[in-house]
Amino acid sequence: MKRPEMPPSSEALVGEAIQRAPTMTERTVAAAHRALAGERRKLPAILAFAGPAVIASIAYMDPGNFATNIQAGAKYGYELLWVVVLANAIAMLFQGLSAKLGIVTGKNLAELCRAQFARPVVWAMWVVSEIAAMATDLAEFLGGAIGLSLLFHMPLLGGMVVTAIITYGLLSFDAYGFRPTELIIAAIVGVIGLCYLAEMFIAPIDWSAAAFHAVTPQLADGEALLLAVGVIGATVMPHAIYLHSGLTQARVPLRIDSERRKVLRYSNREVVIALSVAGLINMAMVMMASSAFHAGHPEVAQIETAYHTLTPLLGGAAAGLFLLSLIASGISASTVGTMAGQMIMQGFVGFRIPVWLRRLITMAPAFVVVALGTDATQALVISQVVLSIALPLPMISLIVFTSRADIMGVFVNGKLTRAVAILATVVVLALNVVLIVQGF
Repeated sequence: MKRPEMPPSSEALVGEAIQRAPTMTERTVAAAHRALAGERRKLPAILAFAGPAVIASIAYMDPGNFATNIQAGAKYGYELLWVVVLANAIAMLFQGLSAKLGIVTGKNLAELCRAQFARPVVWAMWVVSEIAAMATDLAEFLGGAIGLSLLFHMPLLGGMVVTAIITYGLLSFDAYGFRPTELIIAAIVGVIGLCYLAEMFIAPIDWSAAAFHAVTPQLADGEALLLAVGVIGATVMPHAIYLHSGLTQARVPLRIDSERRKVLRYSNREVVIALSVAGLINMAMVMMASSAFHAGHPEVAQIETAYHTLTPLLGGAAAGLFLLSLIASGISASTVGTMAGQMIMQGFVGFRIPVWLRRLITMAPAFVVVALGTDATQALVISQVVLSIALPLPMISLIVFTSRADIMGVFVNGKLTRAVAILATVVVLALNVVLIVQGF
């Protein structure tokens, strides 16, 4: 009679774990703990903690940015560059606060909202956040599809299908821990950055005008206001504020406040670096559109038109780089948007749904837009305005939680941080109110 197989002993399991080579994620966590113990040099220590802000930064380079920045540069030249600078400064502040919340509390923003607010408020915030997630996915999914359809001369619907397949492939790396996803997203950020660095050498930029308008606020008319709100909606993203707290909440287990303080220093440096890169890329988008289109083609407003117009104006290389960066942006941002959507869903309502179902729900609006024959670029711009209107909810919640000593302990916001955060929120709210009044 065959003897039944016995389960492996604990000693055998430990031996197997020792013999198995550590994963990339395990090596990163081990390096982080060595850094916290003072055993690593400065650069390796920074790299061990880098990743969350890089992933969040993709939200600031998504196809919605392409759409609003092209329109802003083509119609108003360099005049709206100051909006990009302002939006990026606000983004740095709130992404830093979001990362801080996750590091200090071990919870993400959506989870704290569910724990601290009344049930009706939680459900209302969840609904608004879901609408914002759909608007986000509309921009990201459509952007990747537009790029693929232009590059390979396929129908827009075919580009959407390819974007969905590639997105699922990138999401599958999550099974190997957080590090592979961080490195893939970092590589894509590098591709986008290199594309626009090359564009700056191709396009005839008026650097003095760009420098002047980057620090001189002005709005020429009502349409400029609409684009300004769209730029802010495309830059400071609700789902990125939720996501960053989740990316830092359990990345490296922390035991004491001195460790949290060290990780916060690393996190703040990464936020500044990653979002500075994102801000420079956004400024490059506006400057490229301004130098290429403003003087002779101010009517350029669609991504497709921008691509076809770039070829005779700046050559095929400029048009090709533009498409490559758009595809990279759409695919990576769609991946990050799905991660954020799952985190928002789980945090607010307390349960998970399969990623494929989440993807199906959030991609539905994009398919509806295509089926109705709606102008894709205009849909992208409108989606960014929707995001800007939804933005105050996570901003206000983040200020409330990070300013409460019972939640943050010794890491509670100082008076200056709280005042600047409130001022930034008031600016966003004021722009939204003016937009709504103008609409009526």
